[in-house]
Amino acid sequence: MKKTPHSLLMHSLTQDQDQDQDQDAGPTDHAKRQGLLAGLSLIGAGFLPKSFAQSSTYPTKPIKIIITHAAGGLPDTVARIYAQRLTDRLGQPVVVENKPGANGVLAIQTLLALPADGYALLCTDGSSFSINPLIYKSVSYEYKRDIVAASFAARAPLYLAVHPKTGVSNFKELVALAKAKPGTLSYGSSGVGSTHHLSMEAIKTALSLDIAHIPFKGSGQSVPALVGGQVDMAFAALPSLSGFVKSAQVRLVANNAAKRSEQEPSTPAMGEIIAGYDLAPVIGLLAAKATPQPLIDRISQEMAVVAKMPEVIHSLSLAGIEAVGGSAAEFALALDQEISRMTKIVRDAHIQQE
Repeated sequence: MKKTPHSLLMHSLTQDQDQDQDQDAGPTDHAKRQGLLAGLSLIGAGFLPKSFAQSSTYPTKPIKIIITHAAGGLPDTVARIYAQRLTDRLGQPVVVENKPGANGVLAIQTLLALPADGYALLCTDGSSFSINPLIYKSVSYEYKRDIVAASFAARAPLYLAVHPKTGVSNFKELVALAKAKPGTLSYGSSGVGSTHHLSMEAIKTALSLDIAHIPFKGSGQSVPALVGGQVDMAFAALPSLSGFVKSAQVRLVANNAAKRSEQEPSTPAMGEIIAGYDLAPVIGLLAAKATPQPLIDRISQEMAVVAKMPEVIHSLSLAGIEAVGGSAAEFALALDQEISRMTKIVRDAHIQQE
């Protein structure tokens, strides 16, 4: 009978085993050889790990990216720009499905109800894991127990804008005014527990400022209130403010990141003013906990390639978003850091759970 390469290898290893046994090999070495032989037997018989077999052909059908926000929101914008290029690279449609509601909880529950096979992913900002568990008493999911990071897609700093009636032109002057007139200034946010809210609360705590909070239902309400002078300042995404900045209806005084953005380099970052301050929203893909790691690695690798495409960088920048394209580990670290910062802010600001 003609011997296959596998049978020749098995024959050689068996001979080596017999020779080693004649030389009084120890029990540990013998066990290692037996394990190697058993593994080769499985390979020869066609028994490969399921995850390995999956990764060699993945994907074979459309991939769904579930979005925690409505169409036009930050995660939605990021997902749609990446999905278009991922479709080209993966050879399968990458479709976006918006599941807004309950501050992202509905989208996460949708993900966890589907098979953990790499064909359902979640796109969200960090607030689903860094803020929701702190603000809401009943959250049905838990980061790391149920969900794992897959790719660090983007970062999108928010900008603190002030109304001209305040008479201030930079952040230093704003702080001086707030200290001179405690309790008289107000700021608008996108709601209690939003990143916009906690970004300002972190500033108030760090600099001992007394500024009243006026919550709204999203930037669609808080920015018009700022432009109309109903509030003195507000954090919002750059595209929501840029038109009003050009018309001199509001002034940018800072962003909520660790460093300045290339999109608005003249505006200082709060990280330059307050040590360790970095609350710029991070956006990425996540997967159900049981998703095979090789499939997560494939998505992460493709996302990193897409993030470097000039047209992707340009499209994101028009929405005030910075492309990142980091690994699963990098996104996991960013989430861990955000969770730590938000936990401290909520505690220091005495924000109660709802």
